[in-house]
Amino acid sequence: MSSKIHVTVWGENVHEQTHEAVRKIYPKGMHACIADGLRESADFEVRTATLQDPEHGMTEEVLATTDVLTWWGHAAHNKVEDKIVDRIQKRVLEGMGLLVLHSGHHSKIFKRLMGTSCDLSWREAGEKERIWITNPGHAIVQGINASSFEIEHEEMYGEPFGIPAPDETLMISWFQGGEVFRSGVTYTRGNGKIFYFRPGHEAYPTYHQKEVKLILKNGVRWAHSQGRVYPGGCPNVTWDKAPEKLTPQGESVH
Repeated sequence: MSSKIHVTVWGENVHEQTHEAVRKIYPKGMHACIADGLRESADFEVRTATLQDPEHGMTEEVLATTDVLTWWGHAAHNKVEDKIVDRIQKRVLEGMGLLVLHSGHHSKIFKRLMGTSCDLSWREAGEKERIWITNPGHAIVQGINASSFEIEHEEMYGEPFGIPAPDETLMISWFQGGEVFRSGVTYTRGNGKIFYFRPGHEAYPTYHQKEVKLILKNGVRWAHSQGRVYPGGCPNVTWDKAPEKLTPQGESVH
């Protein structure tokens, strides 16, 4: 049995086809850049999938052999078929890890798993973002040897963020306009672990930055489940023999 973590990097792959500025930053696509960063770790087996692939690249076979799925989408959330969302949700409940990146906060799969609007405020002005580590002992932020790090130019996301109360809040961002945002939060759904990570606007080289690449690697390792598959359905559990009856005083009667 392979000891590697099998990662599927999903990218919408729309902006790369329609915006020259995005193509200059990510000539092979954002999904390829994210995948290349993960491939720096020898313990990952990484493949990519895009919206344009048959079944959006999320076939039953692909998902069955995916330990952790990363998801980046923005302009075409509504083009992801609901049957594919059902399929991904089932795998998360069974134990597949999920990393939702940047504008994936409005993806069908994230909103489905959260059960809320996942709305936020935003502004694209190329502002500096400072990401503060609020839980330095967490596995996802190991190797960030400071209380914060900066991204020189990013899109602003601001509170309120329409998500349920996270299991853990690992990072909070501050932007030059004064806004703050919960930029790294975790959840558990069924047996699946979910990590939402805010940075990653298509117009900036965020996924080339070493701190961002490190957090994504850590996030994949954290989200990798090694437990049992979450049981499906509602089985009717029967007794091999009738249980003992009890009297009102609690004494057994045979």
